[in-house]
Amino acid sequence: MESRIVASRLSSVRLSLRARMILLAAEGLQNKEIAERLGVDRLQVARWRKRYLEHRLSGIERDLPRGAPPVKMDLARLVELTTQSKPEAMTHWSTRRMAAELGVSAASVSRHWRKHGLKPHLLRGFKVSRDPHFVEKLEDIVGLYMSPPEHALVLCVDEK
Repeated sequence: MESRIVASRLSSVRLSLRARMILLAAEGLQNKEIAERLGVDRLQVARWRKRYLEHRLSGIERDLPRGAPPVKMDLARLVELTTQSKPEAMTHWSTRRMAAELGVSAASVSRHWRKHGLKPHLLRGFKVSRDPHFVEKLEDIVGLYMSPPEHALVLCVDEK
């Protein structure tokens, strides 16, 4: 099969070169000799011989994906940290600080926050009024709500 690949005019140059490496190895030549004959690096010959041994013809037909493998993000930890904690001496998580904590890029953190509707910069809690008479007013309102007087009439005035 490899000899047909080498002889074919339809084969790519890369595949033909790899098939020649395998055929020369089948003749008993060492990696160094094959590399000298074909004008390639000895490590390249060793790589393609190894892939051929592991996967046969499919091992030399395609290159492996280039670049670093994608980083897997611990999504459960991202959500937990975002919703249940705050960074030290900060009011909320920033994308950069969260990225440093999880060991991923800030863009990944931002993408997952948008996808899951997480907005750590927005407060979702009860804000206490700065009114000095707030406590008395609150007690009055809660008291009226919990035990309203008999025959009480509640009026609402809209100030608009």
